[in-house]
Amino acid sequence: ALLQSEDDVRPILKKAGLLTRDPRMKERKKYGLKGARRAPQFSKR
Repeated sequence: ALLQSEDDVRPILKKAGLLTRDPRMKERKKYGLKGARRAPQFSKR
């Protein structure tokens, strides 16, 4: 919305890293685990 109204702010926003989408995504849950990485509670006996 800022870019459509003012073209001169583009280099400022680009330098601040505000024009790209953050590619990080939630890791999927794996079978045999409680979540993406957490394993079920281990008991010795």
